[in-house]
Amino acid sequence: MIWLALRQFRTSAWTAVVGLVAVASVVVATRPHLADAAAAAQHACGSDAHCPALTAFALDNTAARTVFGLVVTVAPALIGAFWGAPMIAGEFEAGTHRLVWAQSISRSRWLAVKLVVAGTATVVATALLSALVTWWAAPLDHAAAAVYGTFDQRDIVPIGYALFAFAFGVTAGLVTRRTLPAMALTLAGLLTVRILVTEWIRPLVFAPRVVSMPLDPDTTGYGSGGNILFGVGPSTLQPTTPDIPNAWIQSVRIVDAAGEPLTDQVLRATCPTLGQGPGGPAGPAPEAVRQRMHDCVARIGEDYHQVVTYQPGDRYWMFQWWELALFGFVTALLCGYAYYRLRRFRG
Repeated sequence: MIWLALRQFRTSAWTAVVGLVAVASVVVATRPHLADAAAAAQHACGSDAHCPALTAFALDNTAARTVFGLVVTVAPALIGAFWGAPMIAGEFEAGTHRLVWAQSISRSRWLAVKLVVAGTATVVATALLSALVTWWAAPLDHAAAAVYGTFDQRDIVPIGYALFAFAFGVTAGLVTRRTLPAMALTLAGLLTVRILVTEWIRPLVFAPRVVSMPLDPDTTGYGSGGNILFGVGPSTLQPTTPDIPNAWIQSVRIVDAAGEPLTDQVLRATCPTLGQGPGGPAGPAPEAVRQRMHDCVARIGEDYHQVVTYQPGDRYWMFQWWELALFGFVTALLCGYAYYRLRRFRG
């Protein structure tokens, strides 16, 4: 049975090998130049984290960094759609499962061997891909000092995504017994779960740190909140996101000593001429307008300050291991359901 599973999986395995060799070739060819450029920029900047040389280094390699990140992001979806979904659904469509079951091979063993062979390949392929990209991007990530910005594309969490996508594809194929519907369900399921975890679950895993900072009249702006979906809110002060290296900034609010947010009524009463004239400190505006803005923020800052809620960079690996464990647990549940579903299968 193991030999049969390996034989059935060999085309997929060779495809993964070719893809990994292609990525490795590009990584090995370009990484030395990237490391040299990073070292030169760091030498020119010294301890200045905002040095133009570091900014130029990051901008020059943005396209390559984005492409490599996209490869890691897409890999779990491809594994789920092309390895997981057809693994069982293809057997049902071709009727070959009956041939195997007729040879005194139990359904549980048949499924277990398939899961172990393809699941092991999933872990190895994704781990190698993530390791290659993480190593290649290390100079850029260090210069950017924003580890959470590429959280989903680095280190060990892509392994969890790939295992989940694979198990979801297998289960979808077992339920639908059709390859194409199973592939569509897998892609939709992976996208839904990734959005759910990223937007609603991950921010709640660990209690964030909270720090208070005074309002800076030189960097605080003025504008409207809201977005296209929910409309534009009233204009208010907009403090610049603080520079905390490798931090995940979750919110920046302006509040008074009692924790009450700055209201539009207070802002207008304190700065009645704020909205007159174009722009603020960040935009091209007459000096008089800029001075009014500066004076306004200074007056507001006498009673209000900004509160920053964030996750520090030293929790990065805590989040990585937690999310890998979460997706590993869901993968185990999906495999358990697949066993249950297969034992009840008729036909």
